[in-house]
Amino acid sequence: MRLRPDDLCWEQAEETSEKWLIQLLEPEFLRPIADFMITHNRGIATEFVILRKGSHNISLRLKYRNGSTVVRLSQPGTVFFPEEKVVNEVAVMRFIRDQTSVPVPFVLHSDTKEESPLGLSPFIIMEYVEHETKMYAALNTPGCPVEQRGVPNPNIDEATLEMLYGQLAGVLLQLARPSLPRIGSLSQTNEFTWQVTRRPLTMNMNELVRVGGLLRSKLPGLDTKFDTSSSYIEALAELNIQHLFYQRNDSVHSADDCRRKFIARRLFRELARDKRLTHPLLENGPFKIWCDDLRPANVLLGENMEISAGVDWEFTYSAPVEFSYMPPWWLLVEKPELWPKGLVDWTAAFDTRLETFLRAMRRCEEVAIQKDQLFKKNNDSPTICMTAGRVEISGSCTQL
Repeated sequence: MRLRPDDLCWEQAEETSEKWLIQLLEPEFLRPIADFMITHNRGIATEFVILRKGSHNISLRLKYRNGSTVVRLSQPGTVFFPEEKVVNEVAVMRFIRDQTSVPVPFVLHSDTKEESPLGLSPFIIMEYVEHETKMYAALNTPGCPVEQRGVPNPNIDEATLEMLYGQLAGVLLQLARPSLPRIGSLSQTNEFTWQVTRRPLTMNMNELVRVGGLLRSKLPGLDTKFDTSSSYIEALAELNIQHLFYQRNDSVHSADDCRRKFIARRLFRELARDKRLTHPLLENGPFKIWCDDLRPANVLLGENMEISAGVDWEFTYSAPVEFSYMPPWWLLVEKPELWPKGLVDWTAAFDTRLETFLRAMRRCEEVAIQKDQLFKKNNDSPTICMTAGRVEISGSCTQL
């Protein structure tokens, strides 16, 4: 049972963000940023523009005669752990480029707020990926106003839908290949080695502090890693209980509502403690890369509707396998809790799209198996395999 955001916290966060953003409209702020980017690139600059304001960053592009680069600045008021966020994102992007075939922008440079132009915020300078549109636009209803919530195109051609889903299924399979020994955020220890060294910085943790009134001290410590799936799920359950305790405004609207939310959170924690929310053969890993913000809006498409790059990897970490192997919510573009016709209608629509996605996933898996990239025969003890978005037990195969 989700809590409404604290409207007072939300207003304060929005005010902080707006005051910070408005200064970027002034030439005296833009010129030092452009000059700073030029020092980290080679070539003659021809154009400097603000690309877009995202949920957590603002991006500015500097064009050269032979290409473009982008600087992403973390927005105060929307990001409450900016230094940690940037360090995590850079490590993950480099890990993905090295360990998978998922296309991501090449990171040129990153640093702290103190080293940023005008001391604005922690930043990343990366190559700009040319693209025609985003997967979100390809799945959304044509002509749907930008300011409105997404509505899946009801008239999309089935072959086109399966082609788009197939590309996203390929990304999920690639992210499922690397295995990690713990749950948490990655650090690059040398050129080709990464380790899980810090807590998993999740989008939910950021939002609990930003609009939920949760004290930072109630979050897992920076050096916290998790060795089991159930211990991590229990920590998430504890955060939800703390959230109910600490949010001052808009969390409940009656005594009965408070009881229901409290009981629901306690029951969830008990299920986690009893290890009833995780699979016993997956309890100790290996764990998989999971991105809280992997969705069609963050997938860039080229002119042939092929994926050019995935972007916005800041809330990405090593997570329980169940996170990666469950059907993705973004098949309908919009989250179930925000679906205008309610959960029952969302579920009916989702089931239809899920069948298409599973067909696309099976084809991706078959190709990967043929290339010996996903499974190999093994006579050892039973292991876990992924098949079309499900977790299955098998004694005849093991994940590479």
